[in-house]
Amino acid sequence: MTSPTVLFVCVRNGGKSQMAAALARSVAGDRLDVHSAGTDPGTTLNQESAASVEEGGAAMDGEFPKPIDPEVIGRARRVVLIGAEAELDPAVPVGGEVVRWQTDEPSERGIEGMERMRIIRDDINRRVRSLVDDLAPAD
Repeated sequence: MTSPTVLFVCVRNGGKSQMAAALARSVAGDRLDVHSAGTDPGTTLNQESAASVEEGGAAMDGEFPKPIDPEVIGRARRVVLIGAEAELDPAVPVGGEVVRWQTDEPSERGIEGMERMRIIRDDINRRVRSLVDDLAPAD
C-alpha cells in the first residue's frame, strides 16, 4: 500500500511549510509521503525555523526552498496552504483536498526571534499531529 501524499505550501518555502514537513516526517515516519514547496520560493531556509524544529526533535537537514512540483500536487491527498498569502495556480490540477492553516503569528504581538519560532512550531506541530492522525493513523 502506498503512503498518502501531503504537500505543505507557503510563499517562500523557507520557514513554515518546511517546519510542517519536518514535523510531519518526524511524527508519521513512512506512513506519509511528505513534501513542501513555495509559491514564490526563496533561496535559503530560515535558520531560526530550522533551529526551533530541531529543538522539537525533527530536522530540516538536506531541505531547500523549491517550487510546487505538478506531479506531487497532482497526487497529494491533502495540500496545506500555510498563511494567508500562499495561493495555488488555478491552472495546476490538485489531486486532493486543499486546506488553509492560519497559523499563529507572534510578531503581531511584538514577539520575535526564537520565542516567535517556538510558538509557531508548537502551533504547526499541533496541526500536523491532527493531520497525521487523520491521513495515516498508527495501527
